[in-house]
Amino acid sequence: MAELVREVFIEATPEVIFEYLVDPAKYVEWGGTEAVLDPRPGGTYRALMGGTHWGEGEFLEVDPDRRVVFSFGWAEPGHPIPPGSTTVEIALAAEGTGTTVRLTHRGLPEDAVGDHTGGWDHYLARLSVVAQGGDAGPDRMG
Repeated sequence: MAELVREVFIEATPEVIFEYLVDPAKYVEWGGTEAVLDPRPGGTYRALMGGTHWGEGEFLEVDPDRRVVFSFGWAEPGHPIPPGSTTVEIALAAEGTGTTVRLTHRGLPEDAVGDHTGGWDHYLARLSVVAQGGDAGPDRMG
């Protein structure tokens, strides 16, 4: 199994960015077209990506304004990455006037790293836009 790491600097505080990771209304501004989030250990993580693919798992750790960890997989019959089979950690580190966001996705099959890297780059760019007060527009990834 493989691990991918993506990092982006966003001109927003960890407190602002954290809300976009745990509030379903804010999550859909960047991370999908629908979201069901219960941000507590054992709580539901469900996000509809691009209006076509459900990512599902559960929150494993929630450390306000610092990090979230959730299990993740795709809710499609026969998918090689089933719901909850991988782990996503999003860590927030205050730096000057902004925040370094470090996303680590663990447990991916080697042949899925490229697709997931492209997906996370897409979504982290959208997170950057909305956390800085912009509008990322409709999510067309899918």
